[in-house]
Amino acid sequence: MSRRSEEKRAEREDRLAEETAWRAGPGARPPEPDPSRARKKPGKTARSGKAGAGGKKAARPKELYIPPRGWYGPGGGRVGYMDPPTMWRATTVQACGMWPFAAGSGSPMTGVPLGQHLFTGATVCGDPLNWFTRARYISNPSLFMLGMPGLGKSTLVNRMLIGLSATGVVPLVLGDLKPDYADTVRALGGQVISIGRGRGGINVLDPGAMGAAAARIGGEAGEILRAETHGRVLNMVAALVTIVRGRPMDDHEQSVLSAVLHHLRERTPGGRAALLPDLLRVLTEGPDRVRAVTLDRGDDTRYRDAVDPLHRSLLGILDGPLGDTFASETSTRIDPDSPAVCIDISGIGEADTQLTAAAMLAAWSDGLGTVAASHALADAGLAPRRWFFTVLDELWRPLRAASGIVDRIDALTRLNRSLGLGDAKITHTLKDAEALGTDADRAKARGFVERAGMVVCAGLPKAEMEELGKVVGLSRREIELVSSWSSPPGWGVTGEHEEPPGRGRFLIKVGGRPGIPIKVAITDAERHLHNTNTRWTPDETAGGRALERSVTHAAAQVARAAQEEPRSLPGRRTA
Repeated sequence: MSRRSEEKRAEREDRLAEETAWRAGPGARPPEPDPSRARKKPGKTARSGKAGAGGKKAARPKELYIPPRGWYGPGGGRVGYMDPPTMWRATTVQACGMWPFAAGSGSPMTGVPLGQHLFTGATVCGDPLNWFTRARYISNPSLFMLGMPGLGKSTLVNRMLIGLSATGVVPLVLGDLKPDYADTVRALGGQVISIGRGRGGINVLDPGAMGAAAARIGGEAGEILRAETHGRVLNMVAALVTIVRGRPMDDHEQSVLSAVLHHLRERTPGGRAALLPDLLRVLTEGPDRVRAVTLDRGDDTRYRDAVDPLHRSLLGILDGPLGDTFASETSTRIDPDSPAVCIDISGIGEADTQLTAAAMLAAWSDGLGTVAASHALADAGLAPRRWFFTVLDELWRPLRAASGIVDRIDALTRLNRSLGLGDAKITHTLKDAEALGTDADRAKARGFVERAGMVVCAGLPKAEMEELGKVVGLSRREIELVSSWSSPPGWGVTGEHEEPPGRGRFLIKVGGRPGIPIKVAITDAERHLHNTNTRWTPDETAGGRALERSVTHAAAQVARAAQEEPRSLPGRRTA
């Protein structure tokens, strides 16, 4: 037996002796050591207590073994392998330096599931409506998203749209330019309205859902809603005139236009909406109500001088690029009871900036009028309360259409809290605002970002992120992280499709809080419903049909050959 084994055996016997003495109680003498436990050297025998014949002394009896970490049992002084550390309390300012292994708070779990935290892998949920109503993270239910093309901005908003629809919120895509959301709205059972030349039009003088709600409510509340409808129609016609002219209307022209609209509302029979040609007819006739605001004092020359600029602009709308879309009745009205609505303007050409801006503004005015009508009916107890989520994609296109459009967008979207709707504005960079004509318009466009409750950043260049940091407040680490997402993919040598490194990655900023980096992985259903590169995607359906036809043709040939008589093989004689 080795020396180490003997030591282990002796330790076990000592432990047994200690336990026996402890059970015997206090005052008991520990057992005497056993002389037979004297250690033996290999190859030699133990001798007695006296010297042997060889004159050597006998081995001394083994002393009681003391464990190195103390005795077992109570009062034995037994200690562990490592003493527990001492605990201290300190403020966060002091403790962050003494204990650097600090951990941030958990990921938000209120709202639509968006994706996973880029570093921790935790699930991140959020959307403007739930963060405003339930979590109280933001004070304004709005979202502003920036990012380079092709990195998944509309994909993330599309996921919010689907998740909010499942909770009863009504998505409103007011001006789908590609289209990015039409298929999703159809899958949700919603309404898709096409606007464009030869596709459909919007009558900007039609009171729409607000007029129907005012007639249904009646009384003083109905009159108030009719007054709001008048203001909305006036703003929309003024926006069309601004687009055609390239500058805002004069104040006296707005007074004339308001008087014409009042006259038309009083003279138009019920069940029929006035049209833009009716405006020209009233200006030509010159009724007393209209002449009164021109201060013509009975002089036809003064009257014509006052109304001719407005008359020419309206003729430019009807006979110019906007006439086919806005001169006739509304092709399809928005259904207030629809679970989702998408106004598709993808049929308008890319170069037709004026018609694009006018169609988007008309769609926003009509959609927000439907929201106001829904809330008015709910206030009167005639309909259930509903919340809405509007998507304003490709914001840069209407901003560049004409001067003064920023004021219209600002007026349509500033009061979203009182309207009971959340909104998502999507564009590429802050330079879209810098491209506007005047300093006032640029400042107002920057206000869209400053007033947003949530700011979501996809991949952006470093210079753009530093500029955004002056408005939002970004740390150096956040700027470097988002800037790295704008890098292109590596040079692939296998020929397979390689996505950019920043696709599906976003940074969510809320006030002065640290940003939340997330990674979004879409499902197959979302991938089929939301493909922003349809023009570059091979027609797999047509390919599948061609393959199916070829397989069917081959099967028919095989069946026909099996029905024919068997032919003799070459070189073989038949009987």
